[in-house]
Amino acid sequence: GARPCIPKDFGHGSLVCVCNATYCDTLDPLVLPAPGSYVKYESSKAGKRLERSEGRFQSSLRTAGLLLTLNISALHQHVKGFGGSLSDAAAMNILKLSKPAQDNLLRSYFSECGIEYNLVRVPMACSDFSVRPYSYDNVPDDYELKHFRLVDEDVKMKV
Repeated sequence: GARPCIPKDFGHGSLVCVCNATYCDTLDPLVLPAPGSYVKYESSKAGKRLERSEGRFQSSLRTAGLLLTLNISALHQHVKGFGGSLSDAAAMNILKLSKPAQDNLLRSYFSECGIEYNLVRVPMACSDFSVRPYSYDNVPDDYELKHFRLVDEDVKMKV
């Protein structure tokens, strides 16, 4: 079964789940619901952390409230997956963790007992989460990119 969240309060209504070298909360593996049913994962300021609940779709609104209509015959887009960004700041913080804490953290993002990310966006050059501004080619008018170079941050943390 899933390992529950051990909440840590940083004040200001900010609860997070502890993930360190010896413990990290987990989820049960994702199982697709039966036709006509749904699974919902909810987090809240009140302390819910990916709390799982199930329900059934209704064909009509039985009580006053929001009515959401799904047209399953009209497909507008294909979802390739879910993920996040690996910025310089994120990589630096991950690398500061002990090896067991790194393993737990990455498992919590990418494994079946975690949130199962399958995509990662890596910013090219610096971003607003870099420790300094930099680019890959600071030579004006170098359209052939003769001076293109990866910087240390990219070699050590992104590649």
